[in-house]
Amino acid sequence: MLRRVTPGMAALPYMKPLSRQDVKPKFLIGQWEGVETQCRMQSHFLVIKAVGRHGLSSRSDDEDKEKFGAFTFANYGGNVQQSGIREKSRHGKKAEIIIAAAVTMVLGVGNRVLYKLALVPLKQYPFFLAQLATFGYVLVYFSILYLRHRVGIVTEEMLSLPKAPFLAVGFLEAVAAASGMAAATMLSGASIPILSQTFLVWQLLLSVIFLGRRYRINQLLGCFLVSVGVIITVASGSSCGPSLKQAGVCWSLLMIFSFLLQAADSILKEVIFLDAAERLKGGSVDLFVVNSFGSASQAFFIFLLLPFLSKMWGISFCQLPSYLKDGAACFLNITTLSAGCEGAPMLPLLFVAVNMGFNISLLHLIKISDAVVSSLASTISVPLSVYIFTLPLPYLGAGSALPPGFVAGAIILVMGLLIYSWRASAPIAKAADE
Repeated sequence: MLRRVTPGMAALPYMKPLSRQDVKPKFLIGQWEGVETQCRMQSHFLVIKAVGRHGLSSRSDDEDKEKFGAFTFANYGGNVQQSGIREKSRHGKKAEIIIAAAVTMVLGVGNRVLYKLALVPLKQYPFFLAQLATFGYVLVYFSILYLRHRVGIVTEEMLSLPKAPFLAVGFLEAVAAASGMAAATMLSGASIPILSQTFLVWQLLLSVIFLGRRYRINQLLGCFLVSVGVIITVASGSSCGPSLKQAGVCWSLLMIFSFLLQAADSILKEVIFLDAAERLKGGSVDLFVVNSFGSASQAFFIFLLLPFLSKMWGISFCQLPSYLKDGAACFLNITTLSAGCEGAPMLPLLFVAVNMGFNISLLHLIKISDAVVSSLASTISVPLSVYIFTLPLPYLGAGSALPPGFVAGAIILVMGLLIYSWRASAPIAKAADE
């Protein structure tokens, strides 16, 4: 939209003033709300530059291009070459997503490996480790939130966001944990990674239903190949088929329901970020606002479900205080009260720290991209972890053998990622000649 003709344009004798009708059919300038333009002729090119609301800046041309960007159009109806803010922003965001996804994959691998190592000293107290993470994170997250609020990173507007979605997040996470825990006691370890691939399917369906997303064929095919690749790399050579039949359909369906709740939780977090951007008028809610209130809500519902959850681990509710006391003694490695807890508290603390970083990186990836991308990044960590466990690790001894179909599954998984991220290059637009 051309709102003003600057005096400098009168110095060009061969350029007549442009009306709205002259500009509209020939040039697609873009929708820059609240931005005025200055038009001037340079050689054979018309350069349209963004300027502020209060007139042109005194910056040089190079400074203007760096700050505002420039849209250059061929004067003879040739190809249109666009550069500037939008191009830089698009490439910058893509690079940020790639880096965040890579960090998530690395932390995902570390999370799985360190969980296995943390259970070496706490092999008798896995339920204690789970509750330590659940309730300990509330204290850590709110401490970080308090500090970020003190320095001004977290604003009062962020803290005043509606709390009902955070309660829903905590409820979904708690029920997902309870149902998944119940099903896991009846299913074999090899069958769970297969059933976990329904998580990605649920995410795709829920994002279409609640976010109105539409996925390209290559994205759907890529997600399918990633799931197939993970199943082949993890479950090849195992007797997961007979074990699923022995466990029964009900327990498999319960595990699938658990992954449905987890997928709904990730989509709801994405909705929270989108809604916060509207309420904050284009601003972005801090990660630790979502993490802190979501974790507090989850801890509340986990506390209500403790009798049921402890029973799933074979611990009666009346024995729970004694169990937690012994677990704490083993975690602190108090030699007079515990035995066989070598590696504590270092290994459990390492797991808790990496698990916390993994959760934060997942949430960050949801914030800057979407829940499906975060799911893909997390899924890739599964076969990478399988490979890491083939190496000799401290406290675990000799590594296990690779599954027979690991290489084939890894190739299919990489192909799925490439197909998912492939995007056909858009044809170069041309200016219309009139």
